[in-house]
Amino acid sequence: MAELRIENLAKTFSGGFRALHSISFNVADQEAVFLLGPSGAGKTTTLRLVAGLEIPTSGRVLIGSQDVTGWQPRQRNLAMVYDKHSLFPHMTVFENLAYPLRNRKLGESAIRTRIAVVAETLQVNELLQRYPSQLSGGQMQRVAIGRALVREANAYLLDEPISHLDAKLRARMRLEFKRLQREYRATMLYVSHDQLEAMTMADRIVLINHGRVEQIAPPQELFDRPATLFAATFVGEPAMNVFDARLFEHEGRSCLSLGKSSIALDPEWLAKGDPILPGRSYLAGIRPQHAELAPADAVGADIVPGTVFAVETLGSRIIFDVEAEGTVVRVLTSTDIGRKYPEEIGAPIAFRIRPDRLYLFDAETGRTVRQARFADPELCPGYAPERAAQ
Repeated sequence: MAELRIENLAKTFSGGFRALHSISFNVADQEAVFLLGPSGAGKTTTLRLVAGLEIPTSGRVLIGSQDVTGWQPRQRNLAMVYDKHSLFPHMTVFENLAYPLRNRKLGESAIRTRIAVVAETLQVNELLQRYPSQLSGGQMQRVAIGRALVREANAYLLDEPISHLDAKLRARMRLEFKRLQREYRATMLYVSHDQLEAMTMADRIVLINHGRVEQIAPPQELFDRPATLFAATFVGEPAMNVFDARLFEHEGRSCLSLGKSSIALDPEWLAKGDPILPGRSYLAGIRPQHAELAPADAVGADIVPGTVFAVETLGSRIIFDVEAEGTVVRVLTSTDIGRKYPEEIGAPIAFRIRPDRLYLFDAETGRTVRQARFADPELCPGYAPERAAQ
């Protein structure tokens, strides 16, 4: 395996459409890095540039210490798996697996040895003499993955390989990919728009939006300490609540307004970092699982009254959409706790915003100007990313 390095990679297509704006990141040897972002963000374009299927407008692609930007795809020794299995319908499973090895002039004995190992790993031993038309969707995708693994490539490029499978099979294949990546010590660059895939499978995530890198971080770090408003709202399900914020002083305390309501803030949290400028527009954010339901008659500096806008039952969890001063805030809670509160539309209810879980964003630039206090190592020295979401 080998390290991948992408340096200032840009791509402008004919007609002037700029798909990538000088992005840079690396994939370490034996690391699984996910390109995550919405449709049209530039993820697949990046993958195709790494594979040599597109020519960059500027920038470099390096495999190990070699600049391969001008190399043909076959010279790069990279294996690709697409969202469709792309198997040869007239070949058996064995012949599909053997195809890339025969192209490399490998001996028949070596071919059979490699296929036997991969078939055992992917549990397709009993399918070797079948044709693709005789396989299920999951089986065909396993064979497609196997065709990549037999090659012993420098790195593996995967373009949403399980996106078309049903939910149960996707969950199983996520586990399989994680196991295979560790077992084969594979260097893997994986494209996905599904944050669940990225959060559960990646060593690091490269979050892309409109052809630009928003943030590069391990999954839990990306969730706990988003660098931008886009990162904060794209990662996390349900999505982070965001509302207009106005900071002011009241009786010597720093407060944040939400309509006619306000909550008291931690002065130490506000004082850290760039100064909060009077008159500048800010947005506040809190994740649904960090807000807490409260009785309609509850009082306190962190209580916001409202009414029930909608309720979504998710088995062991319930999402309450609470309307407060024209803003709808989602509160995620357990079913046991949620059943204690009214679910009728328009019923009075309240929620508590814990100041230590609050994020603050610059409304003009989208930059995060204050991380949640619980996720700030300086303010909370005991912060550990693996425990922070609890």
